[in-house]
Amino acid sequence: MSQLWARCRDAGEHAGADGGRDAGRSGLDVNILIVDDEALARDRLARMVDQLGGHTVVGQAGNGRAALELAELARPDVVLLDVRMPGMDGLETARHLAAMAEPPAVVFCTAYEEHAIQAFDVQAVGYLLKPVRRERLAAALEQAMRVNRAQLAALGRSGRAARTHISARTHRGIELVPVDDVRCFRADQKYVVVRHTGGEMLVEDTLRELEEEFGDRFVRIHRATLAAVRHIERLERVGEGQAVLWLRDVPEPLEVSRRHLPDVRRLLR
Repeated sequence: MSQLWARCRDAGEHAGADGGRDAGRSGLDVNILIVDDEALARDRLARMVDQLGGHTVVGQAGNGRAALELAELARPDVVLLDVRMPGMDGLETARHLAAMAEPPAVVFCTAYEEHAIQAFDVQAVGYLLKPVRRERLAAALEQAMRVNRAQLAALGRSGRAARTHISARTHRGIELVPVDDVRCFRADQKYVVVRHTGGEMLVEDTLRELEEEFGDRFVRIHRATLAAVRHIERLERVGEGQAVLWLRDVPEPLEVSRRHLPDVRRLLR
């Protein structure tokens, strides 16, 4: 349960005890993070939030990575999130936000109706069409909910691009690794180990999901391993029908199964 939902529940219980006083307002002081690559758009939203009263802007970010770092520090209840941003766009940023222990509610903001009406016409996903009107903002803050896996899957059907980063929750918070830095994905019981230039981390994605998302950038070399095509150095035969794959900056070779060996050979021709 998100922290906002828990607070909404508690507020509702207190409202009931008071006979429904101020039923038109949630009674919540909602902490809001504003994310947009345009400073003027951020400032305009911040002024509107201030005019509404009862809410607090706890931070502003101009890109997805900064938004995730601020979200870990400020713990916002709601993120007002632009869709089109350079680098990590709003859809990908929302996926990483959803990986937080207590994910904030996400309300998408977009100047492009084709990205809103169909892509976000999913139960409990909020969106605001730019230029944002104050009454629409007020309504969205009242109804804001976290983006869950089912909702993100629906967004994926609208043509979402593959992620540029892999995220995982570690003791340092949400750790982001550029996909270009990933050497391989390896299944390990119920998790997947991400081997990258800075070490390793565990993610909850399945190999099948990763293969579907990054199929043109990673090749399956074993039922439990996907290797980054751009980091392949060489394929080495180690026995009759057996081979290993060497990846850049990885000191030990990866086993290539007999089943997947023909596909790897074709790829490297």
